[in-house]
Amino acid sequence: MPHDRIDRPVPRRRRAPARMRPGLPGLALGLALGALAAPVAHAQSAPGATGAIGAEAAELGFDIGAGPLEPALDQFARRAGINLSYDPAQTSGLVTRGLRGSHTVREGLQALLAGTGLAPVPQAAGGYALVRAASDAQGARELPAITVTGQASDVYEGGQVARTGGLGLLGSRDFLDTPFNVTSYTAAVIRDQQARSVGDVVKNDPSVRTIWPDGSYGTQFTIRGFPTQAQDMAINGLYGIVPPQMTGGLEFFDRVEILKGPSALLNGMAPSGAVGGNINLVTKRATDTPIASVTGSYYSGSQFGGHLDLGRRFGDDNRWGIRFNGAYRNGETGVDEQSQRVSAAALGLDFRGDGVRLSADVGYQNMRTDNPTRIVYTDNANFQIPRAPKNTLSLGQDWYYAKARDSFAMVQGEVDVSRNLTAYASFGGRQNDFLGLYNFVYLQNAQGDFRANQYYQPTYSDARTGQVGLRGRFRTGGVRHEMNLSASLLDTESGALAPVVSTYNGNLYHTGSVARPSLSGFRSAAPKTAESGLTSVALADTLYFLQDRVQLTVGARQQRVKVKNYNATTGDRVSTYDDERVTPAVGLVVRPWDEVSFYANYIEGLSQGPTAPAGTANAGTMFAPLKSRQYEAGVKYDLRDVAVTLSAFQIEQPSGLVDAASNTYRVDGEQRNRGVELNVFGQPLAGVRVLGGATFMRGTLTRTAGGAFDGNRAIGVPDAQVNLGGEWDLPFLPGATLTGRVIYTASQYYNAANSQSIPSWTRVDLGARYRTRMAGHPVTLRAGVENVFDRDYWAAASSSFGLARGAPRTVLLSATVDF
Repeated sequence: MPHDRIDRPVPRRRRAPARMRPGLPGLALGLALGALAAPVAHAQSAPGATGAIGAEAAELGFDIGAGPLEPALDQFARRAGINLSYDPAQTSGLVTRGLRGSHTVREGLQALLAGTGLAPVPQAAGGYALVRAASDAQGARELPAITVTGQASDVYEGGQVARTGGLGLLGSRDFLDTPFNVTSYTAAVIRDQQARSVGDVVKNDPSVRTIWPDGSYGTQFTIRGFPTQAQDMAINGLYGIVPPQMTGGLEFFDRVEILKGPSALLNGMAPSGAVGGNINLVTKRATDTPIASVTGSYYSGSQFGGHLDLGRRFGDDNRWGIRFNGAYRNGETGVDEQSQRVSAAALGLDFRGDGVRLSADVGYQNMRTDNPTRIVYTDNANFQIPRAPKNTLSLGQDWYYAKARDSFAMVQGEVDVSRNLTAYASFGGRQNDFLGLYNFVYLQNAQGDFRANQYYQPTYSDARTGQVGLRGRFRTGGVRHEMNLSASLLDTESGALAPVVSTYNGNLYHTGSVARPSLSGFRSAAPKTAESGLTSVALADTLYFLQDRVQLTVGARQQRVKVKNYNATTGDRVSTYDDERVTPAVGLVVRPWDEVSFYANYIEGLSQGPTAPAGTANAGTMFAPLKSRQYEAGVKYDLRDVAVTLSAFQIEQPSGLVDAASNTYRVDGEQRNRGVELNVFGQPLAGVRVLGGATFMRGTLTRTAGGAFDGNRAIGVPDAQVNLGGEWDLPFLPGATLTGRVIYTASQYYNAANSQSIPSWTRVDLGARYRTRMAGHPVTLRAGVENVFDRDYWAAASSSFGLARGAPRTVLLSATVDF
């Protein structure tokens, strides 16, 4: 079918919030949503078109990216609060250069339509209609009636969470049109909460917990109760770019997107096989409004830092953009005898032309942590876990250290081959070098006595990654399709040595000092010990029915996993692993009303198969990649100023076990996590913002060796995780805001027998900020206190990383000046 004959069905008429059905608050969310519906009743009167036209002299800020015209028009109408009518036959397949910066409604709409051959014509009833540039207003009034009613910008009121989020293979999707639970935290959260790492940002999300001590040289997570390692994060949708020890560099990123659940179809297999969820970091881009800001910061004990952010666009229509971010901090932390130095810099370039969108990013991080806080393990003896030590107490030695140097680069591009076909590609690479001298602590008894092994650990990791694909739109009868075909690769070469230098004994509550051992004869650079290759091909199709009110996504990815292991001494290859699996997925969205969507999905995760351990009859046997399965259903409610997601999920993850009768290792184990999540974000009242929610979860061991622990609780999966954050703009002091957050985590089991556990814990964070002007420049002053009551607690238990300690009370101060 010729491209100029491809059209789209007349989109549904979007109702203005003033015409929302009154029964919706009780539809599926019950009392949880009813409490939110009343405070936002004032927001149900959308700006009328006549009012918007009458206020045309006022300027609004826009940030609409280049791409297909129709979604851009939808976003423009939402931001401007206007009715916008057009003939879908005229807009089908058209693209826009985007719109950024401050514009009046009329000027902004004209700029958005530049190069499309369409022009806006004011309507008597208010709003605009789009016509061919040579048409007249009378013709405009006779267009088929499709109306997009303005509701909000791409960011929910308060600026903390974005309406859209990345879905890998499926591209960027609106919150209500996503058949998964996704939350996209914005740069405002990073900036206003003075976040230093991704671990600080995820403390807003009730489905996520950090399982590595805060303030250390790295971060690990659980999402929906399953581990997600730092290397399982992506940058702009690409795995393999994130530094394994990412303690800084958060200043590079505009958004932190968290997808809950497995994502093999969407993103491919995660490098470490995470199945509980995916974290994607979106790099900053220059905006049409020039950016120049300087931030100075202080963190207790005596750590000072600075951040420079510069951005400009230039050239015809501001097609070229450049954004630079540089950050540095250094000094003592809140832990005894511990200090940290982090320097980071990144440069982002982009070009947005007619049918072409290009970008490039380069970044660098250099980190050194002296006497780093590390995880605590236990020996296999069955004893009650002792109480957590004082949070400021060091369990190491003042001559311990961990240092890492990382650099990365990536390029991305999109080319509109035709009205309905876009080709895209992304390529990148990363180099990482790490060296650490520190201990691993192994608890021996309930009194806190431990054995400590001291390690001298050099590692390196070099990665090359890329993906290419095609996105196309077409119709079959009354069904509209958006299809995506993609191929990806991730090649990683790594080396690791971890020799035990010496061993000593100590106690959690009075660790003592030991002499520094000699490192003579130990290597400070690791040889190659492994190569891994992840390659895949994926195909997905989203079908739109009934004027887009029903959306069905189906797809599958064929993933190949290839691993080679090498002897660290001889360099000889000792084992090879090469296998592949197909992971299908299906997602459904039903939107009976504009403000409500019901969704469901079945999706699989993939992780590298285990190897039979030494001592078993089949030692060394490598098993095929493991498939995890998720079933999820939920409802999303968009009240314009605030949004709520209620979801229920089940994830089943297979695992290996040893059959005692035959001493054979088999993949017959399984853990099943079932849960219910409630997420809420936005501004339910003028000047009042909420961010957080609750997750109630039951992790169960469903298949264990000999059935010994069947039905027991899974390690490190609490019954409840609650994150409740809020902000209040003081009405009697313009520019001042009070902030607060409560984090609660229920008790967790530490072993499969459920005979060891850690207690529940609650942490309270408080803060304030003040926006003013000094010498004619906007200035923001911030102050925060984390762990206000200075609780000592075990923050997490994990089968992979043992026990993680909570951070001490930390004071954060910063000041930002915009030029």
